[in-house]
Amino acid sequence: MIYNNSKVFFDDVSSINIQHTDAYFPENKTIQRFIEEQSLWYPNRVAVCFHGQRYTYSDINRKANLLAKFLRDTKGVKTGEIVGIVADRSLEMIVGVYAIIKAGGVYMPISTDLPSKRIEYLIYDSGINYVLVKKNDAIKTDSVELINIDVVIENETTVENLVNVCEARDPIYVIYTSGTTGKPKGVVVEHRSVVNRLNWMQKMYPLSKDDVILQKTPIVFDVSVWELFWWSIAGAQLCLLDPGMERFPQAIIDSIEKNHVTVVHFVPSMLFQFLKYIEDTDEVNRLSSLRYVFTSGEVLSPICVELFNKILYTKTGARIINLYGPTEATVDVTCYNCPTEGKLERVPIGKPIDNTKIYILSNGEIQPIGKVGEICISGVGVARGYLNNQELTMERFIENPLIPNERMYKTGDLGAFMKDGNIEYHGRKDCQVKIRGLRIELEEIESSIMELENIKQCAVVNIEKNSDVLLIAFIVPSGEIDIKLIKDHLRGSLPQYMVPNRITLLEELPVLPTGKIDRNMLKNI
Repeated sequence: MIYNNSKVFFDDVSSINIQHTDAYFPENKTIQRFIEEQSLWYPNRVAVCFHGQRYTYSDINRKANLLAKFLRDTKGVKTGEIVGIVADRSLEMIVGVYAIIKAGGVYMPISTDLPSKRIEYLIYDSGINYVLVKKNDAIKTDSVELINIDVVIENETTVENLVNVCEARDPIYVIYTSGTTGKPKGVVVEHRSVVNRLNWMQKMYPLSKDDVILQKTPIVFDVSVWELFWWSIAGAQLCLLDPGMERFPQAIIDSIEKNHVTVVHFVPSMLFQFLKYIEDTDEVNRLSSLRYVFTSGEVLSPICVELFNKILYTKTGARIINLYGPTEATVDVTCYNCPTEGKLERVPIGKPIDNTKIYILSNGEIQPIGKVGEICISGVGVARGYLNNQELTMERFIENPLIPNERMYKTGDLGAFMKDGNIEYHGRKDCQVKIRGLRIELEEIESSIMELENIKQCAVVNIEKNSDVLLIAFIVPSGEIDIKLIKDHLRGSLPQYMVPNRITLLEELPVLPTGKIDRNMLKNI
């Protein structure tokens, strides 16, 4: 059953700041307690499946305890200490994340796809001393000690649950996102925020022991958070898709059918491609186990919703749910249950989840219904801030001007309240974009390009082409430059998904009457 987010209708502007989202959640609980409880109650129930192997709650908990004890007792990991983890989807990845948490630490995922220069920056900025690695995923660095997960957990010794040294207000993870200054920034999120987010999800879309979540989001992205932990609340199962297979519809179909997957997440653009792949084929019959399909990370189009209903809802009864939220507010803060029939002009991002308030502000004032302003967030899900970056934290995480002693996060996203209390998304205030759900600050790419010699000006824009999004860099040189050297430099300092698809040289950049770069004109060049 899917419940309505709220029955509140906003009749006037004053009611917008009185959102009835206060709700109970186990606010003193830390995330590892859920799997420890399930391991006690249902030790032999299957918890995780991967590569045809099935691991029980007892298996996962015991291995995580073993590694956690090693981290705490042998390596001296302290409460709140950040520990890196580099592991593709695998049993070791799950055990590693839980072990860091059980030891009292804060897990910080690092992608194996990152260039060494960026990995070294993450290590330096976070101040970590240890990085957990899987045998095949070792990174090349002399800056920290690498701990091989496989070696530690191969011991068959039974270790009891460690004494919990964490509190609900302690941090659970640090996830780095693209930054406007040319350097990524680490977002620090607390246990309490994650517990609230998962408790809301379980209340709205209840899982049972028979449900299976397909984990296919790389753990360096925040959508992975609910995939990694939600199942443990309900005693459900987690199915790990083979690494890299999230880009291949056939692999996803095979995994859904084989493992009776009931819950899956897609970025909207990938969902559309998936739907087109199965349209007018018999493949949809292999997806009969699906119950919920969640989307987030990009604007969900009405065409995608209509295609979903035509292909999946009518044949399997699966529902599509649109989520919205920044990394700085614990994954998602609003939710919209898409209708199963009819046409939509625009798909809203929905209404706020439990213990969350959304404000549409302009110059510090609440905007009337239908008027666009900046989406600002307050409530339990708001992150602590940016790691080791107090200046940026104070700029983006402000005191709530409407409620004393409460913090508010300024998203930079634009939106407007509708009469029914749902929110429409209206783009960005700045140069942040999302491509296939990956958050990119165009200014970070520009900063990296400007590090090179003979670059007078630079602007990066995103354009849509053939249902895909491309990054184009426009450069005004001040001397002789080599485009190949520019691309090599970018590949050595940025994730692959941030490297421009094309670099174009111009004599000058077009500007608006205000003197600002005319990015719309650049998109048409």
